Amino acid sequence: MPNYQFGTGVLVALPNAGNLAANPTPYMIGTLQECQLTVKGDIKKLWGQKQMAVAKARGKIDVTAKGKFATQDPTMLNQLYWGQAQSTGMQILAEQEAWTIGGGSPPTTTITVLNEANFTTDYGVVNASTNQQFTKLPSGTPALGQYTESGGTYTFSAADVAALTEIYISYTWFNSTRGVTIALANQFMGYAPQFQALLFNTFQNQLFGIQLNSCIIGTFSIPTKQEDFWISDLEFDASCDQAGNLGAMYADLG
Repeated sequence: MPNYQFGTGVLVALPNAGNLAANPTPYMIGTLQECQLTVKGDIKKLWGQKQMAVAKARGKIDVTAKGKFATQDPTMLNQLYWGQAQSTGMQILAEQEAWTIGGGSPPTTTITVLNEANFTTDYGVVNASTNQQFTKLPSGTPALGQYTESGGTYTFSAADVAALTEIYISYTWFNSTRGVTIALANQFMGYAPQFQALLFNTFQNQLFGIQLNSCIIGTFSIPTKQEDFWISDLEFDASCDQAGNLGAMYADLG
């Protein structure tokens, strides 16, 4: 029977050359939405005195691929794109943690956030009723609608205490036991991992696959969209390996 194919197939990548991250690990491109391989050769034509070309030949061939995937995996991106140091732990955004200035007993001008022990960066204070941003002072005594911050402790004005002003505080804190952090250092030009790619599919017991021995990613995206999933784009180029081989194509015959 003819070799028809249906669906996205499977795309796997094996880091194999270039500036590799620690412990080079094969990865399946997670929740693949689509993948398109394009092989484009330059066609050169020779004309004489007449309108039609008298000869033609193929010159350079460019092999590219692009796909869309939905699994946001920083370790995969580090193995295939960044090739940099990875460590355990990550920054977490405490978004709009709710407090009342002067809401304690006795009332005080200071508030210490919940994750103060691992506090890293202040990302602002907002009046919960008016949505107005508080102004941060580098030091000194805050006036109404102002604050200072030091190590996760926020200091406000006596006027805000008297008004029992409700606020939202946003900040980041470091969780040393959750997730990973990828260092994104500024590397020299040319620094990048390379990998072998395999696009594979089986439909109605008919197999089709193409292997590209030496690939490098040029572009990926992390898009956000209201009321929809994040679907990332990925684009990479393929070339011959050190043995002069682009790869292989294989399939069942009808």
